[in-house]
Amino acid sequence: MANVTIYSRSWCSFCKRAKALLDSKEVAYDTIDIEEQPEKRDEMIERTGRTSVPQIFINDQAVGGCDDLFALHASGDLDKLLA
Repeated sequence: MANVTIYSRSWCSFCKRAKALLDSKEVAYDTIDIEEQPEKRDEMIERTGRTSVPQIFINDQAVGGCDDLFALHASGDLDKLLA
């Protein structure tokens, strides 16, 4: 099973949607809440060049945000990454 990490905020609706998709696929993931751990925001920006959440990593590969995750799902590529 893939190693999945999501940088998020607790109130972010896009974060909730991304997590719901992964939950529906029964994928375990680590969540880094950048409000609870503000120093992790700088880490996220350094890793992705992006400031918005969610930022999702599968096996240390940045896959982008919620829309990117859903696009991977629609194309069938998400299952390949998660395998």
